[in-house]
Amino acid sequence: MKSKLIILSIATLLGCVSCNTIGGVGKDVEAVGSDINSAARSTSRAM
Repeated sequence: MKSKLIILSIATLLGCVSCNTIGGVGKDVEAVGSDINSAARSTSRAM
């Protein structure tokens, strides 16, 4: 019983950590997309 509780606790902890990591990656990808969009607009105006 005790080992099941430890395994469940570790799985929950890893789940929470991975959610934060995935959220951070999503924000990074969004920022890169925004930068590309901004660069494309600047290039379009310059033409």
